[in-house]
Amino acid sequence: MKQQVKVKKLNEKAILPTYGSEYSAGSDLYACMDETVTIQPGETLLVKTGLAMAIPEGYAGLIYARSGLATKKGLAPANKVGVVDSDYRGEVMVPLHNHSRAAVEVEHGERIAQMVITPFLTAEYMLSEELDDTKRGQGGFGSTGTK
Repeated sequence: MKQQVKVKKLNEKAILPTYGSEYSAGSDLYACMDETVTIQPGETLLVKTGLAMAIPEGYAGLIYARSGLATKKGLAPANKVGVVDSDYRGEVMVPLHNHSRAAVEVEHGERIAQMVITPFLTAEYMLSEELDDTKRGQGGFGSTGTK
């Protein structure tokens, strides 16, 4: 299933998102910067993409870590999952956090995260005195397994 998403370049050097393979769920987002930056251990840096998007109504852009960047360099989005709402028209940026013990460089054009465009439901929350019973009930963290 394909969905068109309008993208505006805010910087002439910006790179449009790309998919790594035919069946990739997430498209790669690229760093757009004038010079290489260094992220110190434990530091978070807001990395620009140079792009703004018009995500269609009823959809959201969810920004996740790239597994290669996280495992090889220790960099991942500080907010774990970023959300780009359909009414946001500002620059898409990724707050990259350095989880490693070494300073890490990020260069212009480097793939810094991946974005999945996904449909969502808007909940209509209704106050209720009672909830349906389930087998799990109030079992919380770790309650569904023994391992």
